[in-house]
Amino acid sequence: MLATLISVVGLFVWLYLIALRGGFWRLTEHDRAFAALDAEAATRSYVVAIVPARNEADVIETSLASLFSQDFPGRFDIILVDDESDDGTAEAARRAAGAHGARDRLTILASGGPHAGWTGKLAAMQRGFDHVRALPQGPDFVLFCDADIAFGPHVLSRLVVGATTRGAVLTSLMVKLRCESAAERWFVPAFIFFFQKLYPFRLVNDPGHAVAGAAGGVMLARPEALAAAGGLRAIHGALIDDCALGALMKTQGPIWLGLTDDVRSLRAYPRLGDIAKMVSRSAYAQLRYSPWRLAAAVSGMATAYLAPPWLALFGESPAQDIALVSWLLMAQAYMPSLRFYGLSRLRALALPAVAACYTWFTVESAWRHLRGRGGEWKGRYQAPRGAETPGEIEA
Repeated sequence: MLATLISVVGLFVWLYLIALRGGFWRLTEHDRAFAALDAEAATRSYVVAIVPARNEADVIETSLASLFSQDFPGRFDIILVDDESDDGTAEAARRAAGAHGARDRLTILASGGPHAGWTGKLAAMQRGFDHVRALPQGPDFVLFCDADIAFGPHVLSRLVVGATTRGAVLTSLMVKLRCESAAERWFVPAFIFFFQKLYPFRLVNDPGHAVAGAAGGVMLARPEALAAAGGLRAIHGALIDDCALGALMKTQGPIWLGLTDDVRSLRAYPRLGDIAKMVSRSAYAQLRYSPWRLAAAVSGMATAYLAPPWLALFGESPAQDIALVSWLLMAQAYMPSLRFYGLSRLRALALPAVAACYTWFTVESAWRHLRGRGGEWKGRYQAPRGAETPGEIEA
């Protein structure tokens, strides 16, 4: 009786996710839709990129080279905020600017490190934004972008045209993560799948829906709207800063979030431990540091992902039959994410095992937080102790 009940609950979960969760699994929101729009908006626009960087000397030249090489007809300047790097990041940035004849387009600022209560990335972003607000001529858009990504040449034009046409105050792209090592091939597509399940892009892009989110690698914001929302100070302690910014900006107007094939991550995750570290850095923050939410999340993952294959293989009818249907629905929903990364759709049958690992990463994230080591990033432990992070938004 209990097995049948669990299998029925699991089936209803997957029917809901597939039919009523904004079609997240179909991967329909993509920046290719902007390519056919009127390009005149880009000609008239002035954009300033703000790139926070902490010890990124190994990738910053490639990243900045892709920005300097943008096929953008408007004015485009770049601010690198050096966040207490000790590996020569600033010097590498100057080399990149010199190699592309773009020294006059690059400004390098020292962040001075985060103030109490701030995460390092947001503090660096705010340092750059304060500089932008003090410019004699303010830009039409500010592009917040990570230091470990590379842009295709037409991305900025596409972003500006899309943002202008849609009247969006924030336009964001989920960069294409590296998917080369065995660990990446198994876990990166699932990361995208789970992120879209939490923040269905179609619902994020619906001005009438409460769900809000963004992807921190590429975020094109209207500076006046950001200032009106209180600036980055309004979310200064948010560990999941991109989704907090998406929620903040949606109070000011439409936002848009989508996939892209033309911005790629330069950061490698060669081993399972690297994936675990990436996820555990902020997984407990997504649960708002609540043990009750953690218990609910673990129970939900067990019911939706682990019970179907277990009951399908070892259960008895009718639980076995119902669980098999759930497992097949789960696999079908996951296949577009695998196809997006050019991987065999047969891997979809292994999603329960991948989900089990992500569940463990989340438990590990909570354990690290309790030990005062949450939110680790390049020598900083940024998650708050005993308090909810400002700006974390529940999907």
